[in-house]
Amino acid sequence: MNILLINHYAGSLKHGMEYRPFYLAREWVRLGHRVRIVASSQSHIRAQAPQLHGRDQLDETIDGVEYRWVATPAYRGNGAARVANMLAFVTHLHLHARRLAAEFAPDAVIASSTYPLDIWPAHRIARFAGARLLFELHDLWPLSPIELGGYSRWHPFIMLLQAAEDYACRNACAIVSILPKVRDHLEAHGMAPHKLHIVPNGADPAEWLAEPPALGGMAGARLAALRSDGKFIVGYAGTHGLANALDTLLDAARLMADPRIAFVLAGGGPEKPRLVRLARERGLHNVHFLDPVPKREVPALLAYFDVAYIGWQRQRLYRYGIAPNKLIDYMMAGRPILHSVEAGNDPVADAGCGLTVAPQDPIAVAHGLLALFTLDRQERDAAGERGRAYAMANLSYPVLGRRFLQACA
Repeated sequence: MNILLINHYAGSLKHGMEYRPFYLAREWVRLGHRVRIVASSQSHIRAQAPQLHGRDQLDETIDGVEYRWVATPAYRGNGAARVANMLAFVTHLHLHARRLAAEFAPDAVIASSTYPLDIWPAHRIARFAGARLLFELHDLWPLSPIELGGYSRWHPFIMLLQAAEDYACRNACAIVSILPKVRDHLEAHGMAPHKLHIVPNGADPAEWLAEPPALGGMAGARLAALRSDGKFIVGYAGTHGLANALDTLLDAARLMADPRIAFVLAGGGPEKPRLVRLARERGLHNVHFLDPVPKREVPALLAYFDVAYIGWQRQRLYRYGIAPNKLIDYMMAGRPILHSVEAGNDPVADAGCGLTVAPQDPIAVAHGLLALFTLDRQERDAAGERGRAYAMANLSYPVLGRRFLQACA
């Protein structure tokens, strides 16, 4: 089967995030299918951009996966320049739909960009090729910018996004959702019940089962020193943004004055300078900030954590479910998890791999950490192993790749 996967922000192990399109495509290639990913040359989440050197597009193959990078204008932030970038990508797809259909001859066309505007050119390509049309839902757009960003439902761009989501619900042969609790929302916008398939985010087992490279640099030295001092390490690894509610973790660190416990926050992001300043102003000597580590060293980083923490803001949007990559990494690392969330689903409870407490509640987080701190070491290790087993059985890309293909058939 020839599978055309359209994802504006798709990355690779070479380019950085986002990784999901690459991991799924690689599994499909391993199963004997041909896969082409069409992606924008510009993305705010990639570590390295493809080099087009003035060309309109660039083709390359990575681990058997064909990529077509489409030239789009650069942008920063979430303003008009990003919208122009989206529209340039979608316009290119529309104008080249017939050629894409003829040269690749897809059997399945997947519209998978975070925003839903690519459903229109994807449908056009699918019609030319006589292919099955799929829509992959990452986040609920336009509901996300409405509920998280405060945009009006009557904003012209929001109305365009809503028209695209409605079109996808009515016209896609199948809808694959990362979020598990979206059925009612999608049916309200025209989706027939039989169309929905749930395929959450996942992990590549090979990256976790192999012996990880040693954690080098300042991060390795700092964590080794904490371990040598006998500290119980509560760790967070990932983006330091508003959505991650790391103020709650700092507030919990202030409540927990036990010198045996150290809090480690590894990563970068827009909120990091403020969080570092806040910890300094409060005299939180039990809090340590580390720079981001290379992806290949993340397993070694997480191996130092006695408890892995992930927190969320209290948002109604999460009633449709969550599927964070960070949580899956924690599971694959075999770490017991403290999860501060209120959502439509709870993978930590499903896996029995830690504790879940209320979001944006420092007292609840402190109590949860104390419960895990006082738990017998063997019980914590057993919780971590339950998380690893759950992730391997349900959230590994070999499993998820096959599940996704069921929607393509």
